[in-house]
Amino acid sequence: MKIGFSTSVIQRGQTGVAQYVFALLRAMLVHADRHEFNLFVLEEDLPLFDFARGRMRLVPVAEKYRPAVKNVLWHQTELPKLAKNIGLDVLHVPSYRRMLWRAPCPLVATIHDLAPFHITGKYDWKRMIYGRVIVKRLARRQDQIIAVSENTARDLQTFFGLGRDRVDVVWNGIDHQRFQPGDVAAAKITAAEKWKLDRPFFLFVSRLEHPGKNHVRLIEAFNQFKTATKSDWLLALGGSDWHGAEAIYAVAKKSPFADDIRFLGFVSDAALPGLYHATDVFIYPSLFEGFGFPPIEAMACGVPVISSPRGSLREVVADAALTIDPENLADIAGALTRMSGGPAERSRWRAIGFVNAKRFDWNENAAQTLAIYERTRRPSKC
Repeated sequence: MKIGFSTSVIQRGQTGVAQYVFALLRAMLVHADRHEFNLFVLEEDLPLFDFARGRMRLVPVAEKYRPAVKNVLWHQTELPKLAKNIGLDVLHVPSYRRMLWRAPCPLVATIHDLAPFHITGKYDWKRMIYGRVIVKRLARRQDQIIAVSENTARDLQTFFGLGRDRVDVVWNGIDHQRFQPGDVAAAKITAAEKWKLDRPFFLFVSRLEHPGKNHVRLIEAFNQFKTATKSDWLLALGGSDWHGAEAIYAVAKKSPFADDIRFLGFVSDAALPGLYHATDVFIYPSLFEGFGFPPIEAMACGVPVISSPRGSLREVVADAALTIDPENLADIAGALTRMSGGPAERSRWRAIGFVNAKRFDWNENAAQTLAIYERTRRPSKC
């Protein structure tokens, strides 16, 4: 089977969708002897796919097609031509932002969430219209859609009117070789040297996006926690700047505890497991998620987790995280106080979370995704 896979939505590898793409394709490598994988990759992103070189075909896409509007047009005009020339049996686009209107072969798309329907002002008005109006029409043109959670599948039915026969729920996985308990003492030394995290700290890993990721309320709750407890704990925020990042920086700068708030910037794949090992508590107060990788990654590394239950997070973290109302500052501050209060509390959540993380595996995700390709392909090639 000839499989096409569009990768241009990875934003240079710095998003959750990028982690989905890399992890799924790595898990697909064991199937590359039986199937031909054609990866459409922007030229400057090619080094990010060195892990697939020699096993999968890398089809370069000119850098002029990186800007969003040009990239959308490329998907609608040039990619169908490539699909026909290569003779693809199925074409997978792993994000709703680039779904095709038509192609000469069956189309599979992954939809991670329908956040524009849940969070006002998540994106600028142009992207909000695209996400609410155009995507709805494009979704109905796909042969099959993969939803990464039951929550997203329900949203597709509610907002797009798609029946469950058109939607397969395939949970994301995590790489248990990368995310597992490690040397905490060594990790803390590295964190202190690299990020000045020389005291116990709460960690939040997410792109700096306001209001969706809820950094502002977290900082305000951290202020309440510090005022009430006089604790020496730090707050570490890992992630690259995104829509609304300036509002997050402004609130942090005004904080009476600004010196105890660390902005780490984008944390590389190589550094991320060590950062999890170094942290004392992971917190994820997002207002909405289609899945939510970081809480599960932290759990797999043996870190106790505080989490919002919004979107798919209740489904993903289950009863293995201390859940909070992400819009209630007192509730967030109370959870920070509770988790920082002593090792017994953290140890309990650490044990429960580690068991929960085992439910998520990329090898299972890849096998289910490949089965969808095989079921969707037409009897004859395009």
